[in-house]
Amino acid sequence: MPRHFGILVPSTNTTCEIEFCRLPAELQVHTGRLGKGGNTPFSPSLDADVAYQAKLLGEARVEVIALAQTSASLFADDYDAVTVKRMTEASGVPSLTSAEAIGRALKALKASRVAMATPYSEEVIGRARRYYETKYGIAVVASESLGADNAYAIGKMDAGVAEAAFRRIDRPDVDALVVPGGNFPTMDWIAAWERQFGKPVITTNQAALWLVLQTMKVDTPLPGKGRLLEQLPTG
Repeated sequence: MPRHFGILVPSTNTTCEIEFCRLPAELQVHTGRLGKGGNTPFSPSLDADVAYQAKLLGEARVEVIALAQTSASLFADDYDAVTVKRMTEASGVPSLTSAEAIGRALKALKASRVAMATPYSEEVIGRARRYYETKYGIAVVASESLGADNAYAIGKMDAGVAEAAFRRIDRPDVDALVVPGGNFPTMDWIAAWERQFGKPVITTNQAALWLVLQTMKVDTPLPGKGRLLEQLPTG
């Protein structure tokens, strides 16, 4: 019996649908696209679009909806709570944000000190540092911006640039490596990175998928996508 879930992505995102479609046939994704509410690559999406597209996904009878735009959650302290409520009220199903999913995944893996390689600007990395420290008690002890200046550039980035950044920022006191950015194609690299660096690697789309599976109470491991989706820790 197929299980159906929804994702909401910024209109410029060309990665999420590809990564979420490479799943077993029983896990089927349905997507809604959102207009930008600002003029930067990391601006939150339009609230009205979030509500409308969530409503349409609800009509498709998905079981849960994930907003795959991690940076949106970093711009207001109450963004997750307000937006999850908006999505759930519009759709009638549980909802989540990918920023929340990363925080919960790190807690589930008992990772309290992380290094972050991301397309985000230094200013947005600062917001991410504050978000994960205040909401989840997770310290971003090292970080590197990969320097993308627009959403289209992020979608075309080679994941190898994150691996090179990991070599520069990883250190013994880092519990996990984090790659925020739903439009950054990284899912196929996670398992190899974990073997190379000997610690968990968490990405936006991987963490969102993990929390989607938790919400749907699906406990089938997904090999090759990192220990988060292979071990399916609860949290």
